[in-house]
Amino acid sequence: MKSAVGISSIGVHVPEMYISVEELARLRQVDPAKYVTGLGCNKIALCSSKDDIAELALEAAKRALSRWDGNISDIGLLAVGTESGLDMSRPLSAWIAEKLNLQGNVRSYEVKHACYGGTLATRQAVEWKLAGMGKNKVALIIAADISLYAEGDPGEPTEGAGAIALIIGEPRIAQIDPMSFPYSKPVFDFWRPIGQQFPSVQGGLSLECYIEAVKSCFADLTAGRNLEQVLNQFNAMCFHTPFAKMVKKAFFALCHEHGWDDALIEKIYQQKIDPTMEWNRETGNSYTASLWMAVARALCGLAIGERVAAFSYGSGCGAELLTLQAGPDALQGAWREDILRDLASRREINAEDYKKLRARV
Repeated sequence: MKSAVGISSIGVHVPEMYISVEELARLRQVDPAKYVTGLGCNKIALCSSKDDIAELALEAAKRALSRWDGNISDIGLLAVGTESGLDMSRPLSAWIAEKLNLQGNVRSYEVKHACYGGTLATRQAVEWKLAGMGKNKVALIIAADISLYAEGDPGEPTEGAGAIALIIGEPRIAQIDPMSFPYSKPVFDFWRPIGQQFPSVQGGLSLECYIEAVKSCFADLTAGRNLEQVLNQFNAMCFHTPFAKMVKKAFFALCHEHGWDDALIEKIYQQKIDPTMEWNRETGNSYTASLWMAVARALCGLAIGERVAAFSYGSGCGAELLTLQAGPDALQGAWREDILRDLASRREINAEDYKKLRARV
């Protein structure tokens, strides 16, 4: 049994179009500051008719595989965390496996727990490897989602899309600590019943649950130790990011509980959290991919042994705090090329184009 398991390769993909939240604000006749300052949003990644969730996920997988020195036959587990599945029975992983010609002695499935699904799939892969079930094989984990709300819904400015693929095996990019810190509580803060096109959200309850989960997971991590000393061990702290202000509110609530003043909280936030959300601001909320977009950004350029904390949250609600340690390939951050290329080549659309796009949904 191998004692060190983690991320061997990363692939990132975002779709070819976007609308700025300022343009959306003009369409909805609201002050743009409500979206930009109030929520911390910037751009909304949008999929064209040819970019369905399977294509989005597949491209991320191909990019991760292209920088990995193994073969398709070395994959023993394929799991896709998503809440944008194409079928109530056939897993999204089957679409990916078909395109990759991946079959045989492979465990293939889809994981659903709102935005927490990608993290659950990752944890399952790590535990599969640590248990010795994978033997010499690796896991291909994909987190991918397209986030859309009803037109005019308060959640509309937080829409987005994106996919990230992780090959879980040798920790070339990052080792994932076997110990993690979960939290769950059954609530209806965000849900979408069968047959309902767009999600229903209780925004206030969702924020309350998110903050409660942050406090619980970090309490388990610190285990009575001084919070500042624990957080100083991390070069970066990543959070599931529905929108940046939600992360900031939760972090301030956590630190206020430990008696920190606002100046210290803001300092740590700007140093260790805000930079990790750079790609999230360009793509909006990509649900299961959201946290892992931040983790991928945070790992870029880290030296061997530098540490990252990663807090995952999914409505319903379930959460988990993971810790990672950078490996030798983090410094180069080769996967950064994926998203920089996508962002440079994508097309901005205006309000009229957005209305036409939504009419086809």
